[in-house]
Amino acid sequence: MKLLGRNWYNYVIEYLMIALGTLTLALALNIFLEPNTVAPGGVTGLAIVIKKVTDGLFKVYLTNLLINIPLFIIGVIVIGKSFGFKTLYGTLALSFFIRFLPHTSATDNLLLASIFGGVLSGIGLGLVFKFGGTTGGTDLAGSILNKFFPSFSTANLMMFIDLFVVASAGIVDKKLETSLYSIIALYITVKVIDQFLEGMGYAKAFYIISTEPDDIGDAILKNLNRGVTVLKGRGMYTGNDRDVLLCVVNRAQITKLKKLVHQIDNKAFVMVTDANEVLGEGFKKIES
Repeated sequence: MKLLGRNWYNYVIEYLMIALGTLTLALALNIFLEPNTVAPGGVTGLAIVIKKVTDGLFKVYLTNLLINIPLFIIGVIVIGKSFGFKTLYGTLALSFFIRFLPHTSATDNLLLASIFGGVLSGIGLGLVFKFGGTTGGTDLAGSILNKFFPSFSTANLMMFIDLFVVASAGIVDKKLETSLYSIIALYITVKVIDQFLEGMGYAKAFYIISTEPDDIGDAILKNLNRGVTVLKGRGMYTGNDRDVLLCVVNRAQITKLKKLVHQIDNKAFVMVTDANEVLGEGFKKIES
């Protein structure tokens, strides 16, 4: 019973977060993107273009429904039920918020509209994706087209659709700069989504190759209170077997670890990479 209750709690949180994500995306569309005909790809971007072409006859929320609902039905027929109820829920929620949230321009500056519209869109879509939802759109269309054109990957098909929408924005607005600003908004949206899904890169992973692996490992354990994993490696040029130390630290410990390695073995080979998300002991708790 407790497990069932926990599952229901998780479901409620997931759907609330998807709703919050679609609300945020709708705000980006209503106050930044749509008023300036900035169309950063996707079905919603196409809806902005269609509204401009029809002089407002087809509202964005209505076009979003008219395109996404048939796409969802075709997706279920062609691909199966893998898209699930959350796709339909996300599509309906987005159209609802676009319809009922205020439609007003926060700025007439195309650059500001592209930047803030892109950031808000990225936050909104990031929330939706993080909690297992989608808003239909190009990911669904790309997956459907991939079934008919298997020589093209879904990612490439999505890119073609987005580029078509971006180009259309400039054509209907009769300004090349509209397409260019739409590209800026699309780029920012994608980057913000990546940060949501992959983390903020707050930690660094160190790969250390040294002739003194035991001393360095002990020093890390004692001075930084961080775990160290020993990986087995072999130099292709020398043919010698080497221990490779793997250690993940937070930003505050980066300089300390570099100095520590230098003090023990100033000829050590050290590679530092971003760890976008770290789960487990000493970092963020693993959640279901």
